[in-house]
Amino acid sequence: MGRRPGRHLARAEEGLETLTDEHWSVIRFIRGHYEEKQGAPMVRAVCKATGLPLKRVYELFPSGPAKGACKLAGLPKPDGCV
Repeated sequence: MGRRPGRHLARAEEGLETLTDEHWSVIRFIRGHYEEKQGAPMVRAVCKATGLPLKRVYELFPSGPAKGACKLAGLPKPDGCV
C-alpha cells in the first residue's frame, strides 16, 4: 500500500521529513481530545498529556500546535487561529 498520507502532508506542509514518536504522541492526543470533546485542546493540555514542554512542542511543529499539529491530526483549523 506504500505511503501514508500523513507523511506526505508533514513534508509538504510542515517541512518535516519524519514523524517521530513525540510527533505521534501529540497527534494522537489531539485526535482523541477532538473525538471526545469536538474541539482542539489547549496547548497546555497537550503539554501535560504528552509530558513535552511547550518549547519542544513548537520545535516539533514549526507552524505551531494550533496550525501544524492540528492539521497533521486531521482536524479543522481551530477557532481563533489566523
